[in-house]
Amino acid sequence: MSKSRPPIAVVVLTRYDRPTELARALASVQSQDTPAQLVLVANGAYEPGFDQPDKLIMLHENVGIPAGRNIGAEVADAPLIMFLDDDAELLHPQILAEIVRRFDAHPSMGAMALRLIDEHGTSQRRHVPRVGGRTAHKSGKVTYFVGAACVVRASAFNSVGRFDARFFYAMEESDLAWRLLDAGWSIWYAADLTVYHPRTTPARHPGYARLTARNRLWMAWRSLPAPLVVAYLGVWTAAAILRGAPVRDVFTGYRDGWRARPQRHPIRWRTVATMSLLGRPPIL
Repeated sequence: MSKSRPPIAVVVLTRYDRPTELARALASVQSQDTPAQLVLVANGAYEPGFDQPDKLIMLHENVGIPAGRNIGAEVADAPLIMFLDDDAELLHPQILAEIVRRFDAHPSMGAMALRLIDEHGTSQRRHVPRVGGRTAHKSGKVTYFVGAACVVRASAFNSVGRFDARFFYAMEESDLAWRLLDAGWSIWYAADLTVYHPRTTPARHPGYARLTARNRLWMAWRSLPAPLVVAYLGVWTAAAILRGAPVRDVFTGYRDGWRARPQRHPIRWRTVATMSLLGRPPIL
């Protein structure tokens, strides 16, 4: 008899540069009460001595985070797909069962964000998908999600074109979220479903300011109605500089993004209104 299709697949992307954390991430998935298909994508790295996941994808070069996740999602065989960072851990064994139950109960839900907590038991401001980040403990509809621990409905994910592989690093989740919302899907933040993720800073990634700026320009140019493009980029340029991003890198990113900007497919004003009512108009 053939093995039944699992209700959820978990895609873990790794470069094997933190094997201890990866081992804990995989163990947290394998200890879940609900059976899950575990897909491990080695993104330009060699295979270590871990127990074999259900599917192992070996990539000879680092293709970036969004492309690597897309590759993992492509081989996953489940109606729901979780993306989990290789230094994250599911903190209790019922998380996947509860995720499956909630997606079954809400057929219009296209994605779910889980609450990330660090070694101090707190959620970093940038990991809370709301303006200000002071509502980490409040569940509800939101306008985007953080990729370190998130779930997408496979049909929704595929219907809007998956992550944009060109982004390589940064903003791919927000870009996908805008497209999901415009297609009529909702996004839910589940504050009661917690995942451990260490406290980090974007500055740890080489070129983070340039890539983030480039990808913001791509996202705004493709998806925002014309009057909002300049407003969005103006707000985030000021925010980046105030947060200490190198000014030269920010404007280099804009230059690179403008030279290779995508075709425009602006979201509807109805989507702009929906995002605004949820507390985050697409200029914030």
